[in-house]
Order: sequence, then C-alpha cells, then structure tokens
Amino acid sequence: MKGMLLRADSLHNARQSAVAEPSAGHWEGHNTDGTAAGLTPKQVLQQLPKDATPAQQDSAIQANFSPTREHLSTRPDTLRMPFDSVKTSKDAKPFFEESFFDRDSMYHPELSGGLYGVAGDPVPYNMRGDTLITCLLLACFILGIISFSHSRNLISRQAKNFFRFSSGNTTTENETTSELRFQLFLVFVTCLQFSLLAFFYVEETVSEPLILKSHYTLIAIFLALSSGYYLFKTAAYTFVSGVFFNMASNRLWLKSQLFVISILGVVLFPAVVLLIYFNLPLHTVLIYTTALVVLAKILSFYKCYVTFFRNNSPGLQIFLYFCTLEIVPLLALVGGMMMIVDSLKINY
Repeated sequence: MKGMLLRADSLHNARQSAVAEPSAGHWEGHNTDGTAAGLTPKQVLQQLPKDATPAQQDSAIQANFSPTREHLSTRPDTLRMPFDSVKTSKDAKPFFEESFFDRDSMYHPELSGGLYGVAGDPVPYNMRGDTLITCLLLACFILGIISFSHSRNLISRQAKNFFRFSSGNTTTENETTSELRFQLFLVFVTCLQFSLLAFFYVEETVSEPLILKSHYTLIAIFLALSSGYYLFKTAAYTFVSGVFFNMASNRLWLKSQLFVISILGVVLFPAVVLLIYFNLPLHTVLIYTTALVVLAKILSFYKCYVTFFRNNSPGLQIFLYFCTLEIVPLLALVGGMMMIVDSLKINY
C-alpha cells in the first residue's frame, strides 16, 4: 500500500515538472494584457483565480503564447506534399501524377500514340434501320394509294376484260396518259420488290463477303436486271407477235401483261414489308413469291391462248411460244443474278 502511494506521488511530481518546464523554443511569450514577456505557462495559470474554468485557462494560454515552428528541414520534398514551407517549381507535378518515364528523354506524352484497346465487331447491316429503303417503300406506298384512287376504273375494267373471250379485231378502250403512268409506276414497284427479295436471299445464303462497298449497289444491280427483264420481254413479244399475229392482238396481249405485272407488284408489297419490319421468315416469303409468280405465269398462259391461239388450232405452237418468251427469260434472269453474285464474292 505504501509503495502504491509513493508511485502516485512520483507521477504527480512528474506532471507538475512538465507543466512548470515546457520545452524551450516551442512557445514564445509576448506582451499582451500587461503580461511580462518570458513567463512560463505555469506562471500564467497561477495568476488566474483558483476557480478558473478550463476554458478560461485555455484562453489565457492562447492570449500570452503563440506556437512557432523551428528547425524546418531544408531537404527537397520528394513526395511533393502541399506545404508552403517547401516551394516547388511551377512545372513540377505532384508525385502521384508522375510517371516512371517522366525523366526519360524519349518520353513524349504530348504525342498521340494511337487508340487503346481493340476494335469491336461492327454491327451487321439491317435493312430495317436503313433510312433510304424506308423512305423509298413509304414513297411507293403513298404514291400507290394516290394513283389507285385516281385509277380505280382502269383496274376494274382490265380485270373484267382479262377473262373475256374477244377476238383480235375487237377494239378496246385506250388508257389515258395518267393511267398509263400509273401502270408503269406499278411495274417499277414490282421490279423494286424483286430486287429487295433477291438482296435478302443473298444476305441470308451467301456467307462470303462481296467486293461492293455499299448495299445500295447490289440492290441497284438487281433492280436494273429486273427492269431489263421486263423490257426484253416487251420487245420480244412486240417483235414476235408483230411477225406472226396482227397488231390488235399484240396490243391486247401487251395490255394484259402490263396488268399482270402491276398486280404482281401490289400483292408482293405486303410480303416485303413484313419481311423487313416484322421478321417474317425468308423461306415463307420465298414460297409466297414463288406461288405468285407461278400464278402469274398461269394467267399469262391463259391470256396467250385466248389472244393468239384460240382460233388457230394451238397444238404444240403455244408451248413453244410461251416457253420461249416467258420461261427462258425468267431462267436467264435468275441465272444472271447468280452469276453476278458469284463474280462479286471475295475469294481468299
């Protein structure tokens, strides 16, 4: 017990000596409030009343003493700490922004060294997001509706006359200029539908890349081939029918062909729209298109028989005539498209 009392007393004396003898150089007295310079903190506290609060004691110390820093290091600050005691150069960067190669003469961060990372896979072409194709189809639809509203009588009249038995000498009502333009516009729509379907078929079945830089070029090639196919058929029918038949029968046949091609483009338009914007399966559209083409050929065969061979004992002539001017050009069109696609492939 006596040892514990002695230890506590020695600890109290050590604290008193620490207060009485502060470290020299860390506190500097000054003449404020009439206090003489050179006083120690203990002497200042003894001048206070005995019931002074800790806050009053702290205020008295702060009023008589101010902290000072001595013996500052003169060595360079390698860490670039944000102290005012060591001034760094204007161009010096903080340590955490420095690079390992900053002091290398070959290091030039101001020069561009290229892009970081690797190039990603490009997004595949999708006709659904093609603005030009969308505007073209929308324009065809709007112009078709406007033209149809002004040419309804022409369509109904041609539909009635198509299945009517009439001789080649029978005169028919001629179409006006606006009605003829409407039919030619529908022929263009038909060629456009075939070119878009051919482009879709190539995109789905051909895995090799093509040398063409734009998808529009391939669509334009198919459009030119389809237009050339119908122009060749018209010229061939005009020449052959002008040799073997009279001009009235030839004119009636050409009008019926123009009507069949126009209706074919109208019924193909919904399938192409469903294929582009509603993900209709391609094989379903191909089956639908093949059925429409076969039906159009059957109607053409019927009209050919009614116009040219009904009164001329057809026999084998109608098959030769029809196959030469209908089947062979169609096969040539398909074969020409396939040859062009094969020649455009990139062979590694």
